[in-house]
Amino acid sequence: MRQLNLLAVIFFIITSASSQEDIRKLTLDDAVKIARLQSPEALMAKHRFRASYWEYRSYRASYLPSLELDGTLPNFNRSIQRISVPEGELLSERQYAEYSVNAYIRQRIGFTGGQLFLRSGLERLDNFTDSSTITQYLSTPINIGYSQPIFKFNPFKWEKKLEPMKYEEAKKKYIEEMEQVSLTATNYFFNLFLAQIRQKIALVNLANYDTLYKIARGRFNLGKIAENDLLQLELQFLRANAAVDDVRLDVENRLFQFKSFLRIKDDIPIEIIPPSDMNPFKVEASKAIAEARSNNSDALAFVRRLLEAEREVNRAKMDGRFDAELYAVYGLMQSSIEFDQAYTNPLDQQQLSVGIKLPVLDWGVAKGKIKMAESNQELVRTSVEQEQIDFDQEIFLKVARFNMQYNQVKIAAKADTVAQKGYDITKARYMIGRISITDLNIAQTETDNSKSSYINALRTYWVNYYEIRQLTLYDFERKMLIMVDYRELL
Repeated sequence: MRQLNLLAVIFFIITSASSQEDIRKLTLDDAVKIARLQSPEALMAKHRFRASYWEYRSYRASYLPSLELDGTLPNFNRSIQRISVPEGELLSERQYAEYSVNAYIRQRIGFTGGQLFLRSGLERLDNFTDSSTITQYLSTPINIGYSQPIFKFNPFKWEKKLEPMKYEEAKKKYIEEMEQVSLTATNYFFNLFLAQIRQKIALVNLANYDTLYKIARGRFNLGKIAENDLLQLELQFLRANAAVDDVRLDVENRLFQFKSFLRIKDDIPIEIIPPSDMNPFKVEASKAIAEARSNNSDALAFVRRLLEAEREVNRAKMDGRFDAELYAVYGLMQSSIEFDQAYTNPLDQQQLSVGIKLPVLDWGVAKGKIKMAESNQELVRTSVEQEQIDFDQEIFLKVARFNMQYNQVKIAAKADTVAQKGYDITKARYMIGRISITDLNIAQTETDNSKSSYINALRTYWVNYYEIRQLTLYDFERKMLIMVDYRELL
């Protein structure tokens, strides 16, 4: 199927709107291209992808070094406090103000779940007495530290597996949603086309029955036909009038839905041009299943769901069990009553701590959580296996329908031609009085149904075409993957 490029579609929209008296002729390619460009569903798909992109960017950024500043400017305290002296403890009134500023650089270590940090800070303490103010400075030129959970659940390790997978899933999902836009546009296109064809049929039928009714009245007056035949034609003429009103309303409704989906805001009449340049090709079921397993977002979601279930089992096994954490700091610090001396000959500082936590008795709570997580993992695995089977079967059936549909279109087109010729012959025979009005009505019904069947066969072909593209993200007509430049969406 030939595709219009983006500039051609924009030019087409602008030039089509230049005159309210023109008729906008739309092919299926036109409708699909306009829908992918400006339909609400296409725009929503773009914004959903953008949200997924920035979520992934936030995840990536969380593994880059972060710089933080904090400070206290100032913290003033006037209170009575307990102080220690050689003779014991006394209560004494204190007044002081403290100021501090600190800079931190933190780096997450995803593989181990630990965190490395670098700190530099300066503090000032002003003690107020009745007669004077005593000022002291405490500097920390550099502190290097590392904290590491030893037996805890490590969410960062699982993030590294799941977040890139979620982003790939979002990219696949965007292509699928755009193929759904094409599919929806196809349905609206054929809804309008079928309504317009029915309107033409209704107008032709009205004109035919008007002519036949007038001829029948003349024949009745001459005594050549029975009154029952005249009444039958009058009834058909009245029904044809009513049908014209019904189909006109249906065309207006289908036109509104079509223009609303494509966001066409002008009042230029639209004429649907049916697809006529179909390029028949066959799709191999094995190839379609292989491409779907490789490209479809659902196939990727199967793997993600299994991995998430495995993560929850790991979480249950690690949480609430034996736990330990290592915290180590090495740095330099100095104090002085003079600011310029606070950074002179700093002293080293070391801190090392290992904390442990061991539940002694939890009455089986931890074991119960593990069993629940393992049962859920088995449930997810079973569900995924069944969904994979159903997924493959769905693709197999859609491929089978598509491969036979081109032949169905040819049969429907031939049947439409035959039915139209049959009606023309039947009408001519009725005009010379060779057949009854009942035979004419049957021929009319058959030709109307044949036209509708042909249009529905065309619709089914193109619906199947876009459904296979949506499921496999593969263009079997051109034998290539459906690609998108995601940078254009940001």
